[in-house]
Amino acid sequence: MNPADLRERARADLATYKTVEVRSGSVTSLSGSHGDFTAVVDGEPIAALRVVVATGVRDAFPEVGNFFEHYGASAFHCPTCDGYEASGKNVVAVGWSAAAAGFALLLLDWATSVTLVTDARRFEGDDACRAALARQGIELIEDDAVALEGARGDLRCVVLRGGRRLDCELFFFSIAHQPNASLALHLGCTMSEDGYVDVDESCETSVPGVYAAGDLTPGMQLVQVAAAKGAIAGVSAARSLQGEPGAPGSPEPAPDPEVELQRGR
Repeated sequence: MNPADLRERARADLATYKTVEVRSGSVTSLSGSHGDFTAVVDGEPIAALRVVVATGVRDAFPEVGNFFEHYGASAFHCPTCDGYEASGKNVVAVGWSAAAAGFALLLLDWATSVTLVTDARRFEGDDACRAALARQGIELIEDDAVALEGARGDLRCVVLRGGRRLDCELFFFSIAHQPNASLALHLGCTMSEDGYVDVDESCETSVPGVYAAGDLTPGMQLVQVAAAKGAIAGVSAARSLQGEPGAPGSPEPAPDPEVELQRGR
């Protein structure tokens, strides 16, 4: 499903709730503590009892001519998601880290051939990485990919700065992506070694009242997983409000079931 269509359907569902407001602004700062947070959205402060941070990650894309013409049709970054479509095809992969060797080797699960291009950088893998690529017939080219040729959905080749043309039908890249964690960092949330926001089983961070969901948290980065984490964070945040006063204008809170059931015992 087209991601934009999925988002619009979700927003249409939200629109049926009169107490929900969707804003397209930017949150420039987030501060406060449990039950008393303030988010500044395009210069306007907004009070919040709880916070769910779901700011995702930012992918780094290769600087290759016509890349976005092919992105999502013949150019991909995830072999797990799109590797099957490489079955029986010639693939060019771009990457230069040591991990790019494993990335290229994984594509051989499906592809007829794989060529690894380092985008004019020196390959960072050691001799063992180079030897593994060579054993499996993966050519390593330390040159710059400058253009993708062919119509969308019909990729024909990758053009290198040195003039060489690499025939291929699919293009994969393994560069980098960075968690958008600045808001969580500002609040003091504990981070993993890789820069993701640590959460517990209820998707609450180390800061009480602050939850995190989606690709910003450790684990698999898939739409289905992100949506599930969002559901856990939302339900957890809502349940944490039981027995507490809500926002101005909201009805009186129901009693906390756990507290009530413990009375008299």
